[in-house]
Amino acid sequence: MASPLSFLKQRKFWLRLFLLVLLGAAFIAGANLWVLRSSRSLIITDLEKLPQNDVGLVLGTTRYDRDGSIGNPFFLGRMNTAAQLYHAGKVRHLLVSGDNSHNGYDEPTWMREALMERGVPSSAITLDYAGFRTLDSMARAKAVFGLQRFTIVTDDFHMARSVFLARSYGLDVVGFPSERVRYWLSKKVRTRELASRTVACLEVYFLHTKPRFYGPPVKIDLAATP
Repeated sequence: MASPLSFLKQRKFWLRLFLLVLLGAAFIAGANLWVLRSSRSLIITDLEKLPQNDVGLVLGTTRYDRDGSIGNPFFLGRMNTAAQLYHAGKVRHLLVSGDNSHNGYDEPTWMREALMERGVPSSAITLDYAGFRTLDSMARAKAVFGLQRFTIVTDDFHMARSVFLARSYGLDVVGFPSERVRYWLSKKVRTRELASRTVACLEVYFLHTKPRFYGPPVKIDLAATP
């Protein structure tokens, strides 16, 4: 039979554990609320109300679906929307930022090919091969490509974090969400985004995370853009 002292120690342990879990849940909820609220006014869903910018930053993802075929709905939605903004005159140039960290995986090149298939000329597309994460894409847009003001194109659930991270670098941005992927196909990534927003707050306010790679400056030649 457990002694009263042993029972008291166990009770304190479980109480502390409960408080830690409660604090963690509160931080996650608070971080998500902060990211969503601080970005809300800069996310525009009406094309007519979207201001014109010289450059649109298109965030990358794989073009491959879960079965290995070329048809990832998130990729297709982003490409369709980016091309739409270009043809509507809402952006003059597209900076496509994605992961190219190992052989055979090249998000920026895939995006350029898809955009050209949608009528965007190659001269209106610049590739960022080191957009490994959203934070990297925003930091490099400013430090490497010399941008201060641009339109972000990505999925609706990813947009608030993208705008939040851009603003943390002092960038003047608006976001235009890409074609919405049906919930039953996107519920996993939507759930995962809760953790990603929390990590974004930690990286901005506490860890001061830097991008993996900067590299030399790259000039976006708007004069060559049709």
